[in-house]
Amino acid sequence: MEARVADLRCKEIINVADGRRFGYVGDVELDLESGRIRALVVPGRLRLFGLLGREEDQVFPWETVRRFGEDIILVEREEGAGGRSLGRRRGSRTLPEE
Repeated sequence: MEARVADLRCKEIINVADGRRFGYVGDVELDLESGRIRALVVPGRLRLFGLLGREEDQVFPWETVRRFGEDIILVEREEGAGGRSLGRRRGSRTLPEE
């Protein structure tokens, strides 16, 4: 299967374990040295129609990705596992701290 990073934005991330829908891919985290994708990022949901900002972005490490479909990406995340957060809001240009 061949795909571009731009094609990932049209795919919804769904948990294999319980069928929970997390949202659509909004961004990817790349390793610039190797050219590989490190994680998929789903933007946080709007709070009170955007008046109170957004929730934190959800980050799905590449290791959690199990399958790609035409419209969805299946990930394996245990219930209660919040994953890691970039601690940034959409449109922010800051990089996460290592």
